[in-house]
Amino acid sequence: MKAKAPPKPEAQNEALARRKGPISRFVAHHYRHFNAASLMDAAKAYEAHLQQGGKMLMSIAGAMSTAELGLTLAEMIRRDKVHAICCTGANLEEDVFNLVAHDSYERVPHYRTLGARDEKALLNRHMNRVTDTCIPEMEAMRRIEAAVLEEWVKAARAGERCFPHEFMFRVLRSGRLKKHYQIDPKHSWMIAASEKNLPMWVPGWEDSTLGNMYSAHCIAGDVKNVHTVRTGIEYMMTLAKWYTRTARPLHPRRRNGVGSIGFFQIGGGIAGDFPICVVPMLHQDLQRTGVPLWGYFCQISEATTSYGSYSGAVPNEKITWGKLSENTPRFIIESDATIVAPLVFAWVLGL
Repeated sequence: MKAKAPPKPEAQNEALARRKGPISRFVAHHYRHFNAASLMDAAKAYEAHLQQGGKMLMSIAGAMSTAELGLTLAEMIRRDKVHAICCTGANLEEDVFNLVAHDSYERVPHYRTLGARDEKALLNRHMNRVTDTCIPEMEAMRRIEAAVLEEWVKAARAGERCFPHEFMFRVLRSGRLKKHYQIDPKHSWMIAASEKNLPMWVPGWEDSTLGNMYSAHCIAGDVKNVHTVRTGIEYMMTLAKWYTRTARPLHPRRRNGVGSIGFFQIGGGIAGDFPICVVPMLHQDLQRTGVPLWGYFCQISEATTSYGSYSGAVPNEKITWGKLSENTPRFIIESDATIVAPLVFAWVLGL
């Protein structure tokens, strides 16, 4: 008798989606090939990793906060689908900029046709453009600067030292910005992170708008101690401590790198490279060889591999650096993260 053929992947996906909402059912039915299939596979593996008791670290590059990723990411944090975040300084602050100045943002759908004079006109109006979206300097950047400057000065006077995200958490928890909220706070991923006291790392924070402002206030003498904001090296030390404490093999009999912490990477650059390097550092520099490698990996990227960029590096390259094992479930979705990430999150959330 001829063996019964296994069900097609699309049939398996639709069966899984029956317990979920309309977005997941749509994805399961339509996303069958190429990058769409990679999205489906990555989303299922993300969910499976969590169901096995794993944790997930998310790295966020690009301008995802200005793209309002918080609409889905905040709920991912609240529902314990994300357990730690490493992001650029821009993403840290731009979620809060949007929180207090959303109504003053301007969309420029014809940004591809702007000329130099058009750009200068935006500068004259203090509208800082990020692709098709202009962030208002006074309503967003200067308002947050004033709030966080109080925390910097207070900490410097008290001899305290905090990380960039900890200062932002203090501002949000103080309630001083509530009267300025212009979006539903449940759509701010930074509010969700502050409420969870989520482990966070913001390497290269000095490259951000607030990092530049902090430098200026140190130069001007408003902040008396430049060391009030803690550094990237200290961030790596806290990351090493968190990873060592949190990581454990999901399968005790398989000591081949299957760990309990997954890595979901949006974009590339320092937000992704900084945290993923903690594993080879623990293994090779600290000789903590019993610490598992990353147990899941997915990257959303549109970068081209042949350019030699970190953003375009395929997951297998990370095996050679001691970051992933040959058995780590690994995926790359070569697409626009503003389109892809919310769909992956919708699947994990069961929407």
